[in-house]
Amino acid sequence: MSEAVINVENVSFSWPGQSAPTLQMDAFKVERQDQVFIAGPSGSGKSTLLALIGGIVVPQRGTIAILGTELHSISASARDQFRVDHIGFIFQQFNLIPYLSILDNVLLPCQFSRYRRQRALAQGTTLRSAAESLLRSLDLAPALWSRPVTQLSIGQQQRVAAARALIGQPEIIVADEPTSALDADRQQRFLDLMQRECEQACSTLLFVSHDQRLASRFSHRLALNELNHAAHLEDQV
Repeated sequence: MSEAVINVENVSFSWPGQSAPTLQMDAFKVERQDQVFIAGPSGSGKSTLLALIGGIVVPQRGTIAILGTELHSISASARDQFRVDHIGFIFQQFNLIPYLSILDNVLLPCQFSRYRRQRALAQGTTLRSAAESLLRSLDLAPALWSRPVTQLSIGQQQRVAAARALIGQPEIIVADEPTSALDADRQQRFLDLMQRECEQACSTLLFVSHDQRLASRFSHRLALNELNHAAHLEDQV
């Protein structure tokens, strides 16, 4: 029987200073090892949903359970630790540390998570070898590994961000517009790599994008502005 790793029920959330909800959602479930495409145009509540799933904020009403843990029931510091232990984020702007090398950026989650560190060591004899294996699989040549990320192209930075999200095989990968800066051919190659790595790690992939051309790559496809009643009502005002 399939197991839900993301379970959103009767959630309502408003950012401080807002009178109306930014996100209002009856139900949203993602099952283990699913690869889900969510169309998230501007104003649909994408950033809010990802912040809630990551435990950065908690809803004013309803529950969000990630891997069976209801995030509103634990402290902010516990949510931070839960996030680094179990969720790999690929941000639209990558959020790489500019003064660190490629390898050091990839290894960053292992510094903050014993869980990720142990899983990474199970992938390789050392943390470095685990990171190197991911970089090779993402077509980043060894000659680049010691360079600061500021010396890389946008496409290369994107793959470093993917390797950082994947190291230690977190159960959930959240990709927020990760291909927005790439042309169509590079988008498809990046998706090939991401989906293959998630399959090998048995990770659930939540891929959020406004680019509907990518949706055909996913067996599960959702439109966030249809799931989010707050966005739907705002569109009719």
